[in-house]
Amino acid sequence: MNSFETFKHLHKNSSPLLIGNIWDVKSAETFQSAGFRAIGISSQAISNALGYPDGENLPFEYLLRISQRITEVVDLPLTVDMEAGYSRNLDEILKNIEKLHDHGAIGINLEDTIPGEKRSLTPAASFAETVAAVAEHIRRKRLNIFLNIRTDGFLLGLPHALEETLKRVKLYEKAGADGIFVPCITQRDDIKTVVQSTSLPINVMCMPDLPGFKELELLGVKRISMGGFLFNKVYDYAGVLARKILAEQEFSSIFS
Repeated sequence: MNSFETFKHLHKNSSPLLIGNIWDVKSAETFQSAGFRAIGISSQAISNALGYPDGENLPFEYLLRISQRITEVVDLPLTVDMEAGYSRNLDEILKNIEKLHDHGAIGINLEDTIPGEKRSLTPAASFAETVAAVAEHIRRKRLNIFLNIRTDGFLLGLPHALEETLKRVKLYEKAGADGIFVPCITQRDDIKTVVQSTSLPINVMCMPDLPGFKELELLGVKRISMGGFLFNKVYDYAGVLARKILAEQEFSSIFS
């Protein structure tokens, strides 16, 4: 199997696929050495690593170059968070997907909110039309791309997040999505309800109250992401060490 076929197959196992969310080549190599089976560029992590706030502020050309370099060095399937497509124009979104494909990505996350000063939810029906157009373009061009659609009702804290999510899952499944990503969903009953509402693999994300991996497997989850949480933890710890070096006026904390 090629990387794309391997990646698709990893969504069909009984145990969920754990994505190592990365921000550069070194972090990708680290996850590969640790035994992960797939990696994904976190938009928040890579943006912050390069000095940009999350929300399509990282120049798209940077995302392409880093994607290509990662796939040149690391032997794992790479999926890329392209946020809302880096354009509000469908033709431009389709071109961006082709560029990511040509630079080594075998999967993308595409989200149903528009980044900005305040993140806004795209109307369900119109976004489903976008998903259908993207899925058809991938099929017609024979692109090896796994289309993971992110729906943000829980991320936005909507009062009826579950109902909104269920409505959108049905629309996106019908439109041709390969998988559904529901960030910030944590309650067991909510996860079970979403999983049972679709035949598509459901992707959840690291959160403080997220159940453990074994329980997520029993609930039927097929994919688990880290988002930018590991990136944040790495740099929090780097900050702790930097302060200790200044305070102690020696380097022993690095070696302890």
